[in-house]
Amino acid sequence: MFIANLVSYILVLLGAVNWGLYGIFNFNLVSAIFQGDRSVGSIIVYVLIAIAALWLLIYTVFAGGVLRLVGHRDRA
Repeated sequence: MFIANLVSYILVLLGAVNWGLYGIFNFNLVSAIFQGDRSVGSIIVYVLIAIAALWLLIYTVFAGGVLRLVGHRDRA
């Protein structure tokens, strides 16, 4: 779960930065990287960001409101 949470968190941050750039400077970072907002690469990235956001939302609800971004260590 740690890896899934970390990757999801990074993807959601990428989405947030993209929205911020688009809102402030009218610059879409994902579209600039993949040469168009409806290119296959852009669509894949947008879908991955959406799935990551849903994962973080659902995982947080089922984990009792706690999102763990550190590995669990057993204490002896």
